[in-house]
Amino acid sequence: MAFNHLPAGVHDALGPLSVTPVTHSVPMAKNHRTDRSPTDSAARPAPGTVLDRLASAPGRASRITHTEHLPPREGRHAVWPDRIRAEVISAVQAKGIEHPWAHQALAAEHALDGDSVVVATGTASGKSLAYLVPVLSGLLDGSEAPNGRGATTLYLAPTKALAADQCRSVKEISHPLGTAIRPAVYDGDTPVEEREWIRQYANYVLTNPDMLHRGILPSHPRWSSFLKALKYVVIDECHTYRGVFGSHVAQVLRRLRRLCTRYGASPVFLLASATAAEPSVAASRLTGLPVVEVADDASPRGELVFALWEPPLTELHGEKGAPVRRTATAETADLLTDLVLQGVRSVVFVRSRRGAELISVITQERLATVTSEAGTAGDRSLARRVAAYRGGYLAEERRALERALHSGELLGLAATTALELGIDVSGLDAVVIAGYPGTRASLWQQAGRAGRSGEGALAVLVARDDPLDTFLVHHPEALFDQPVESTVLDPDNPYVLAPHLCAAAAEIPLTDDDLPLFGPAAEDLLPQLEAAKLLRRRTKAWHWTRRERAADLTDIRGQGGRPVQIVEAGTGRLLGTVDAGAAHTTVHEGAVHLHQGRTYLVRELDLDESVALVQEANPPYSTVARDTTSISILETDIEVPWGDGRLCYGSVEVTNQVVSFLRRKLITGEVLGETKLDLPPRTLRTRAVWWTVTEDQLDAARINPEILGGALHAAEHASIGMLPLFATCDRWDIGGVSVPLHPDTLLPTVFVHDGHPGGAGFAERAFHTARSWLAATREAIASCECDAGCPSCIQSPKCGNGNDPLHKRGAVRLLTELLREAPAG
Repeated sequence: MAFNHLPAGVHDALGPLSVTPVTHSVPMAKNHRTDRSPTDSAARPAPGTVLDRLASAPGRASRITHTEHLPPREGRHAVWPDRIRAEVISAVQAKGIEHPWAHQALAAEHALDGDSVVVATGTASGKSLAYLVPVLSGLLDGSEAPNGRGATTLYLAPTKALAADQCRSVKEISHPLGTAIRPAVYDGDTPVEEREWIRQYANYVLTNPDMLHRGILPSHPRWSSFLKALKYVVIDECHTYRGVFGSHVAQVLRRLRRLCTRYGASPVFLLASATAAEPSVAASRLTGLPVVEVADDASPRGELVFALWEPPLTELHGEKGAPVRRTATAETADLLTDLVLQGVRSVVFVRSRRGAELISVITQERLATVTSEAGTAGDRSLARRVAAYRGGYLAEERRALERALHSGELLGLAATTALELGIDVSGLDAVVIAGYPGTRASLWQQAGRAGRSGEGALAVLVARDDPLDTFLVHHPEALFDQPVESTVLDPDNPYVLAPHLCAAAAEIPLTDDDLPLFGPAAEDLLPQLEAAKLLRRRTKAWHWTRRERAADLTDIRGQGGRPVQIVEAGTGRLLGTVDAGAAHTTVHEGAVHLHQGRTYLVRELDLDESVALVQEANPPYSTVARDTTSISILETDIEVPWGDGRLCYGSVEVTNQVVSFLRRKLITGEVLGETKLDLPPRTLRTRAVWWTVTEDQLDAARINPEILGGALHAAEHASIGMLPLFATCDRWDIGGVSVPLHPDTLLPTVFVHDGHPGGAGFAERAFHTARSWLAATREAIASCECDAGCPSCIQSPKCGNGNDPLHKRGAVRLLTELLREAPAG
């Protein structure tokens, strides 16, 4: 929670403030670039052949619920604008790229004209080259200035890995240009001794929004020569800046623009995005500037075979006797094992850090077993060619894995989204996606990692046992025939804006002339920040008043406080970190923690010091935290009748407390026991959508008091599971509460709320799409084959009540009645 570590009084000063999100849509990206020479193309099996081999094992074929064939496409060439320096064009040609695609040339033309531009084309369509060519040309011009740095460029990536990968690419392509181009990565991993050289001499600085927020902008006097010459700002993978993170980045960019103006610079913004509807609207919202869009993808694309895969039901029974499907983790590990045995270079994308570790370990064990039985020493090395890649690793571990993947030393990699964004992994044949990644944009981004040399590629989406994944693998039209969901971004969220106003005032005192840059909510927030004794008005400007750094008021990724360090007891070795917001549920005392294939037990969680002490162990169980949640309505902004009931949107306060954890057997999931925990409650002021039903509606739906709680609870779970189909959120970005008699409404009520202070726009999106959203929720429950509810429809992995009570048929009848009187539109 962004303000949990602000000085006392700021929560009360800000209060339940209003939020006005803006939405835009992003359709699917499925394009592939072929401006690199194919490698080993003769030895590569066709993607359809690879899929047939995967499906040939006993019982496998029935698991494929749909196969989509995306045909290859010819590319359209153009010529670079004549204002591009000849040396740059020669350097590009030396990399084997004779002519640009039409969209690359058009984007370069806009950049040279001084227009901020967003290139929104498919994965591997050459977006990097579209902005890199005009940037290199501008830097070459600037190198001829008396100080050798008449022009500079700032590159922003959402991850350290992408910035490091892009730095390698820039060095390779600019090598013929000599010392005129001086790229350098400046992030938390950059050695202190290199930082001063970068500030003084580098002219192409690659970093991330976090470092810009905490490191560069607060120290702007030391960056003055760089900022004075700033000609271009490149924002890569800009579609990832959504929700609270995107809102923070939008304000960081406004702070950057303000400082550039003070130093006499007016940089052009060059943005790269996945294919998007109205990409210029999103880019303008992010930067606060008018942005031209280039969205006509002229690159060629190889064939893509995309399979939807549903793991089979097992003989096991889960909570309340529900049927249990084989986990997506186990199924994906099997597929990765088979792909590696075929010699198919593959990446598996997994939603969680734990999942990436598990798939890597299971695959290594199975490869070791299979190849040991085969009896050849060479084959046994296959197990060593599989690894995991996730956030939380130390810098040297990440770099080593990236090098191994680039070199082909690794044949299979189980990765989180830390590897999804833009890293140029040539030569991949297949991508397996373990669970729907939450948005269609991410789905196509991940699928596009394969086939990057223009060859055919295979993508497989393995469904998890939850309502949305189950719905999608049986409704392929929702993936392949629909535009992608709306992306939500709200820079005016007061919980986002307030700390950035403080940070801006600390950089240079804020004047009235600055306020329009930060949006319409800025003026009203300043008196509240003064009342909280964070800012003080002196003559014509607002000043930061405190000794601590203003940039430390907020974590721009909305993770609420400094990360918790995971330290090995006895040795003191730092294993990694976990976000502060997830610490209560993942590294509480007694929790099982995985790191690079090793299992640890958490001995102690020190919240004051943000440290979790662990020791290596091998328990035969996993752990799952249980919590309690209550919710109160602070303010109702919008209320519309749904028959006698009401659909509402407004501000709420959510109180959550982790109270215990369960130990579950690793294979069966059987509960072995429950242990109480003593952790403090956490409160969250945020935005929510909620709906109420009346006694008459309950009677019409044949819902008696005995099943009311279960029907509401089941509808809540399923609606949370289905919301990512309508808004660019993950089910872990949102929460819910259902109450048979809520004290504020005095009626049975179901709430779905944003999981971030001040809201992230997801609940508002749910309100405006409520009819479609709840209709899909009803369909997901009603079409599930189970009798009384299962993880594919109404059971939730994040339920703090152990999925009790739940009533499947009651939820269907309740939603049917609610939708019967829902307003059209």
